Amino acid sequence: MMNMFDVDIDPMSCPIESAALSRWERKQLQQQQQSQQQDRFVPNREAMNVNSLQRQLTLSSSTIASQNNENHHPNTDSVVQKSFRQSFNQSLANNLLLQQQQDDLQSSKVLSFQAKAPLPSESHMNQMCILYSSNTTDSTSSSTAAIKRHHRQIATQPERMLDAPDIVDDYYLNLLEWSSQNLLAIALRDTIYLWNANDGSIQELCKMKLDNEIVTSVSFMQDGSHLAVGTSSNDVQLWNIERKKQVRSMKGHLARVSSLAWNQHVLSSGSRDSMIFNHDVRIAQHHTMTMIGHQQEVCGLKWSLDGTQLASGSNDNTCCIWDLNMANTLSNNIVASYNTTTTIAPRFTFTESQAAVKALAWCPFQNNLIATGSGTNDRHIRFYNTQTGSLVNSVDTNSQVCSLQWSKTERELLSSHGFSQNQLSVWKYPSLVKIADLTSHSQRVLHTAISPDGTTVASASADETLCFWKVWDNNANATTSSSSTSTTQQAMKKMMMNIR
Repeated sequence: MMNMFDVDIDPMSCPIESAALSRWERKQLQQQQQSQQQDRFVPNREAMNVNSLQRQLTLSSSTIASQNNENHHPNTDSVVQKSFRQSFNQSLANNLLLQQQQDDLQSSKVLSFQAKAPLPSESHMNQMCILYSSNTTDSTSSSTAAIKRHHRQIATQPERMLDAPDIVDDYYLNLLEWSSQNLLAIALRDTIYLWNANDGSIQELCKMKLDNEIVTSVSFMQDGSHLAVGTSSNDVQLWNIERKKQVRSMKGHLARVSSLAWNQHVLSSGSRDSMIFNHDVRIAQHHTMTMIGHQQEVCGLKWSLDGTQLASGSNDNTCCIWDLNMANTLSNNIVASYNTTTTIAPRFTFTESQAAVKALAWCPFQNNLIATGSGTNDRHIRFYNTQTGSLVNSVDTNSQVCSLQWSKTERELLSSHGFSQNQLSVWKYPSLVKIADLTSHSQRVLHTAISPDGTTVASASADETLCFWKVWDNNANATTSSSSTSTTQQAMKKMMMNIR
């Protein structure tokens, strides 16, 4: 019978051993290699008090030996020897304790791997400290001054609020004006009231005589002595403020007069008939010039501060710039001439707006710069250079722009809005950063007027309220344009006006 151990084993039937190590074998081998390659911590013997440590080790070993001797031979030592040994050990321990207190705590360590870092020399200077600490005081003070200069507080609530019942809710009309004599004129349907800002008194100036006739525009002469009134009956009236009497009626338009603007003795009127007339109030034949350039109602008129350019906005989504110097010299812009009037075309026509252009404001600190505001379908404020006819800048206000007012003391602009926020906004120029929103009106703010000192803005809204906002401070360093304006006003006072 064959033994099972005598059978030859086929080497091909055995499991094949791979030369490559398995994953756990490789990991174990790496750990062994890392443990062998780890650095040893070599003690720094200079940081140790070797004598003190050796004494402590000797004392502890002798104490253990004596205890062992006592345990094994309790009867060999006498009582005297025990007391003597105890007193000796106590005195030795006290001496060691006193020495240990005098030594540094770090020098008593058994193993010390590093000593304290040496102190820097007196002449050493940290370059990084110099880098990050230089000019700290100057930069901080300058930034603080900048914050105080550019981030002033503006009251978000009006200082005063008056009722304005029956004010006409019409975007294309201009029913609010503040005179140089500190009188505020507001038209409430068919009646014009004067509010005296000095004493707060209110007087009625006039009332329309015809049935269903309403006031559509008002504008004070520069010296504040007369008020021009546009009506829905196509008439332009001139009222004396002191006598509260109408001194003149100037006809010629074929539709209501929606906008008015003064340039010394010349009164410009814009109408729904798309025409702009210039009236010279010193002569009997008042109609001296006709400006043709718009296709629909002229709802905005503003003369430049130097009196050489007239800006007009219309419901046809355009803004036109009229040059008085070119008209006087009868340049190539002349279209026709009949009777005693001259008809001219605009020098520039801006067509970027997608809605009616009503809000117009000439910049007091930069010549030939005008700001325009558009209606609901556009909602933009745009800035044009009227010397070159180029668009300088623009900002989307997200609301219908109803009026614009430049500050007389700051490089800022105030805008009033309708749908959908019905607010007043203060903008920094030229960055066009919004400084504040004044939200007190519940409906669109159709009209604004600025006080003679340039600090207060009056706003009239379709919610039948008249609000007064303290927006700017009375800065003694007013702009050059304001001083030139005052000079013009003084010249106007000295001028003999023959109004017929």
